[in-house]
Amino acid sequence: MGKQTVLITGGCGNMGWYTFQELYKRKDKFRIVLFDLFSKNNVQKALKYIGDPAVRFIWGDLTKYDDVLEAVTGADYVLHLGGMVSPKADYFPKACLYTNTKAAENIIRAIKAQPDPDAIKTCYIGTVAQTGERDAPIHWGRTGDPIKISVYDHYALSKTVAERIFAESGLKYWVSLRQSGVLYPEIIKNYDPIIFHVPINGVFEWATVEDSGRLLANLCSTDLPDHFWRSFYNIGSGSDYRITNYEFEELLLTAIGLPAPNKVFDANWFTLRNFHGQFYADSDVLESYLHFRANKPIAQYFSEVAGRLPGYYKLGKAAPGAAIKLMGMKRLTTQAIWGTMNWIASGNRDRITAYFGNKEAWERIGSWEDFKIWRPSGFERETSYGHHYKLDHGYPEEKELQALTTEELQAAAAFRGGALLSEKYDGDPYKPLRWKSAQGHEFEMTPNLVLKGGHWCPQELPWNPEVPDKFLWDYAAEAERNPFFAQVWYPLHTPEENEVYTERIFRGFKGFEG
Repeated sequence: MGKQTVLITGGCGNMGWYTFQELYKRKDKFRIVLFDLFSKNNVQKALKYIGDPAVRFIWGDLTKYDDVLEAVTGADYVLHLGGMVSPKADYFPKACLYTNTKAAENIIRAIKAQPDPDAIKTCYIGTVAQTGERDAPIHWGRTGDPIKISVYDHYALSKTVAERIFAESGLKYWVSLRQSGVLYPEIIKNYDPIIFHVPINGVFEWATVEDSGRLLANLCSTDLPDHFWRSFYNIGSGSDYRITNYEFEELLLTAIGLPAPNKVFDANWFTLRNFHGQFYADSDVLESYLHFRANKPIAQYFSEVAGRLPGYYKLGKAAPGAAIKLMGMKRLTTQAIWGTMNWIASGNRDRITAYFGNKEAWERIGSWEDFKIWRPSGFERETSYGHHYKLDHGYPEEKELQALTTEELQAAAAFRGGALLSEKYDGDPYKPLRWKSAQGHEFEMTPNLVLKGGHWCPQELPWNPEVPDKFLWDYAAEAERNPFFAQVWYPLHTPEENEVYTERIFRGFKGFEG
């Protein structure tokens, strides 16, 4: 066979560039097309490769179909990494929703415009944020768990809608890989109020950007079986990369020679809830197919990253922790819209409720001496709802989707508070069936997306493109009518909190101009 052509959208971004570097090592086998916006930084990256016949840069806009069509034409693989990401996505939510969903539509449209769409293999990069807050005791997750987007997370909304566009495209070779938090050298440079939106006892299974680049290069280099495609996988760098958010701060600060977290932050700057992150119960599945992990200890990874940074990043060693806290960190918490202490000072009830529960819960955080730091390796926090990390997906998972009966799909729909309206399931999980939600909305969706993707009624996502202000974050009510969703809601919310959430329906875009 001749060389294969690989298109990387967002090719000059963090994950895109590392993917390119891995593919470039194999340029005897690949022609690589990088698609990205025209910018000074992106052009600077491209200069080194001018004249290299194995590399082509296309400057364009993912929301413009003609630009996307030019990039897709002739591709054997489409790796769709491009789009608007946080923190920019958080400040411009309307632009984020439009960009990321329109890009998905254009990619699929351009693939279908090719002579043989089913010969093209396409990979969509999703996000762990689609399943939202998964703190203990439900901190172990897997694909197929309920979609539960954190309040105000417009980025996760856009990625959920875009994933549905790929999964319902009818293409033969697509796959959705849900990326976790990505460790990359420049992460140490992040300086934004959103760093305090992370609950200090929350968890992540991180993925290094190097592992992620190898993953996608291996995807293009491996003869994968047909059953790998048209499915969903979680990306993680493995057991050593399963850490709490406090452990992350310790590793980060230690790597650049700064004091411990309790010396440069206040405990009550950090939220108590409404972020995302989990330990993956199934990330080894992707590793078994694509063998991308370097298996490097996470402390070693942080040390090596710090060693590559400019020397001035370690000048903080000379500054006392109190000075770093006052001059560098505290002012982030007071910034408008996203500063956690701005919400407290201004009495922003919506934000306080979403991220702390209530003002009294924030007051109880106190100082580091009052706050309990813990690592939920098992299920130390008992709940009446149960303590098994393997959530019930509402159907016999030991069976292949093709082998499920109509009655088993009906039961899965009932477990979601709804019903299967289609009279018969013919064993094709990629053919849309008709369903009804607990709210009475009728919709079409493939069994594959419902059962393997964890999706449900598109009209009841917090954002509906057709009625953008009608369906909002109303999770307490959804938990009452949807036992499947209740598994990820009740363990984290008391009955008293549910009353507050029932009274307050959180509205997207509130407080934003972008």
